[in-house]
Amino acid sequence: MSQRLDFYKSSPEAIKAMMGLEHRVSKSTLEKSLIELVRLRASQINGCAYCMDMHSADARKAGENERRLATLGAWRETPFFTDRERAALAWTEALTLIVNDHVPDNAWEAVQPHFSPEELTDLTLLIVAINGWNRFAIAFRAQPA
Repeated sequence: MSQRLDFYKSSPEAIKAMMGLEHRVSKSTLEKSLIELVRLRASQINGCAYCMDMHSADARKAGENERRLATLGAWRETPFFTDRERAALAWTEALTLIVNDHVPDNAWEAVQPHFSPEELTDLTLLIVAINGWNRFAIAFRAQPA
């Protein structure tokens, strides 16, 4: 498989807009490790190899351990994630797979106690951003380095 288009070069203004989302996420109070887990989980669901490669490396740089990374796809069956992380991962899955259930009440009820309103908005923005990046990378067949 070869890359179809270098989207970074083809429309710098589009990438600038996407980077605006990333800038806000970086200014949020969300933990760096949580941010990378969310990015990686959404990328796993979407099957984005480029983003999975990038965000697993970024998670390691942020101090994430191999055991948690190896079991992220089965986070419900492991004791390795906090309640806050579990809530964020469930929210990530609900928003990434929005066509399935349109974010059911149980996803909201699970996430809401663990995050302030600002954090919930920032978490949702993070999920929106990574799903957008996944779609750029998948559509244009970005390749891991």
